[in-house]
Amino acid sequence: MNYGGKISGDMQKCIDACIESYSCCEQTIAHCLQQGGQYVDMMMMGPLMDCVDAARACADMITRQSPQAVEMAATCGRVADMCAEACMTMNSDPVMKRCAGICRTCAEACRSLAGVRA
Repeated sequence: MNYGGKISGDMQKCIDACIESYSCCEQTIAHCLQQGGQYVDMMMMGPLMDCVDAARACADMITRQSPQAVEMAATCGRVADMCAEACMTMNSDPVMKRCAGICRTCAEACRSLAGVRA
């Protein structure tokens, strides 16, 4: 990847998945704060906050075609998987289940772009 090149289809797919993931995680954080109790445990909030930051950074780096974007995509894939796993511990809550699915999609798009297998 070079600065200023053309955005490929795979790159755009990853950007879109990252944007959807960080937006969903932000909404899920707000949901968790409203619920209280086990929802605000750091075992839940930590992965959500990490995913927000990783997905936003990944989308930004791919958009500007940073030479580090592929590495960031691999990292983002791991972080999004961890977030999905955390959210699935509360999969009886539809907000948490939705977030897990969106994070899994993000992880898959990131791994695909980075050429990493799950």
